[in-house]
Amino acid sequence: MRKGERKLLKDSIIQYVKEKYKDETLVSLTLTIDGDYVDMNYHLKPQPIERIRRITGYLVGTLDRFNNAKKSEVSDRVTHTGIK
Repeated sequence: MRKGERKLLKDSIIQYVKEKYKDETLVSLTLTIDGDYVDMNYHLKPQPIERIRRITGYLVGTLDRFNNAKKSEVSDRVTHTGIK
């Protein structure tokens, strides 16, 4: 494979990974070319884990969309793990 073909291959693979993982950041990409075979190894930037709770039948990450009654329900809950 010639140098120009390798660059085209690398650019197309980068584009493929970016389209497949639109909300993530590509950190590194390693291509190993062996004749007709290409090994691809890429790493994405880790995403922070957001806390999700099941409150009164709803899966929520934040309480900003709850009305006062639902917020009161949340504050009156008994927690068993010590996490608030």
